[in-house]
Parts: sequence; C-alpha cells; structure tokens
Amino acid sequence: MFTQYAIFAAMSALEESGLEINEENAERIGVLIGSGIGGIEVFEGQIEKLIKKGPKRISPFFIPMMISNMASGHVSIYTGAKGPNSNAVTACASGTTAIGEAVEIIKRGDADVMIAGGTEASITPSSVAGFSNMKALSFRNDEPEKASRPFDADRDGFVIGEGSGVLILEELESACKRGAKIYAEVLGYGTSGDAHHITQPDPGGAGAARAMAMAIGKAGINYDEMDYINAHGTSTPLNDKYETIGIKKVFKDHAYKMMISSTKSMTGHLLGAAGGIEAIICAKTLKEGIIPPTINYETPDPECDLDYVPNTAREYKNIRYLMSNSFGFGGQNACLVMGKYE
Repeated sequence: MFTQYAIFAAMSALEESGLEINEENAERIGVLIGSGIGGIEVFEGQIEKLIKKGPKRISPFFIPMMISNMASGHVSIYTGAKGPNSNAVTACASGTTAIGEAVEIIKRGDADVMIAGGTEASITPSSVAGFSNMKALSFRNDEPEKASRPFDADRDGFVIGEGSGVLILEELESACKRGAKIYAEVLGYGTSGDAHHITQPDPGGAGAARAMAMAIGKAGINYDEMDYINAHGTSTPLNDKYETIGIKKVFKDHAYKMMISSTKSMTGHLLGAAGGIEAIICAKTLKEGIIPPTINYETPDPECDLDYVPNTAREYKNIRYLMSNSFGFGGQNACLVMGKYE
C-alpha cells in the first residue's frame, strides 16, 4: 500500500507540474522517496501465512512488496524517470530527509529534476500495538477528533495517519525555461543526530537545534528573517517540549516573534510521509500567505510558551521564509528552509 500511495502522489505532482518525462530528459530526472516502515502490512500478512500454512505459501512478491526502496522503484517504473534513484529511512524524518537529499543531488549536478517526498501505510495491528504499548499514541479515545493537540498542556500522544506527499523539485533555470508553475524555493537543508536515546529527543533540544541552524546557514538568511515554522509537533509530551526548547536555543528572542504551528493537529502523524506532506503545506503557505493553525489548542503549557497559531488560520501575505521540522526515532533530525519565489 505504501508504494501505491507514492505512485498516486507522484503522478499527481507530475500532472500539477506540467513536466513531461521523455527520452530526452529521463536520465536527468530522479526519484527519492522516504518511508519509515515500508510494507509492514505485507509483512504481517505473509508471516501469518507462514505460521498457518507453511513456507511454500509465502508470496514470491513478499520481499519486493515489503522493502522500503520500492516506493522510489515503482515511481521510476511508472514515470520513466531514469536518473538517481534512492530512498531515505530516518523514521519520522524520512520524508524531509528525502527532500533535502534530493535537493543536494540537484545542487551537485547529478539531476535537473527530482521526484521527492515521503510515503507510509502503517495503520496495521502490529504497528498500532507497538506505538500504543510504548505510550506514543493518544489515549483520548472518548474524543478522537480532539486527540491530536500539539503544544497543549493536556496532550498525551499522537494520532497515527498514513498517506503520501511528493513534490517535483527542479533546478531553477530548468523550471523557468519550461515555464513551470513555481510554488516556492528550497533554500537550505540541515540534518543531525541526537546521539541520546532510541525514542526520546535530546532534553536540551541540541540535536534539533543543530539541524535548524545548519538549514538556516545553508539558506544564507538571518535568524530574525524567519517568519514561520511548521513544527514537528507530534502532540507527545516530550517532543513538543523539547522542540520548543530547540527553537528557543536557535532563535533566542526572535522565537517569540515567529509563528509556529503543527499541522499534525489536523492530519495526524504520517510518520515517514509527514515531511513530504508538510513540505507541500509549506509551499502552499508561501504561495497563498495563509499560516495554518494548530487546532485543539485549549490549555496553554507553561513550558511551551511560543505563538502556536492556536485554532484559527492566520493571513500573513508578507511571509518570505519558513522552516519545516522533522525529527525521528533514533534521534535523526531533518529541517528544510523554504522561501517565497519572487
């Protein structure tokens, strides 16, 4: 299923971009799509067959349906893109890592266009049970519509989602030459490791801060020019607290002047696909000048004291720069800085 999501998202992105892949350009167009878990539903089903019916009943397609690189592989097959082809597996940072690494591929001259993003199909019995037993999911079962409440004092975990978000990244001269509709520019990409814990973020926010600072440095802008951050904002007690600390560590006083929101309050947490979807939201934010809200924000948390754009979208036509944050289990962090195309 995760490959099907990726194919649909990629084909939709290509249609929106107006890009036609042909014999002349195919070798300059690549694919890089991340997935944190890959084909876990296939794994569950095939292992059940193995136990109940024996090894000869395992599908010969078991392995290629399960391995996470097949999202990029299938997109390449369906689109005809013959350039660099890879995938990223950095847990919940996978989509953002994929986009950032795809940008680097274009910058070093190995491709003119990259089809990049994230995909995930992880709403399965074992996946939900695993996240639930580690106390990562919300237990607000009496009000599921209010369960995802990033930065709220009463948050207790995330709401799992699935799907795919894929973008067409193109070298500027190439995009302008063919008259492409440009939504935004990716200006900087930063990545780091917490070197701290298998699931818990660095309590000082240092790893996240390094990734944010790296992305800003590569973008070549000043810290006080940042207008908005699309936060990782999972609605878990530790993530939201430590992400806030990391933001303050990087932006200092300017942290209180920026707008910050978590669109996971509306979409749920799509794990490896989250960064792809949130990059699309960021591109639309820059294009439309509308800051998405953090919904279900009812009770302020003294430890999360920034402007989280509570409950209502905010018009801000002067937006120039924003950041998208993604942090994964294992302490893997990825951040993108995007700018308004003018």
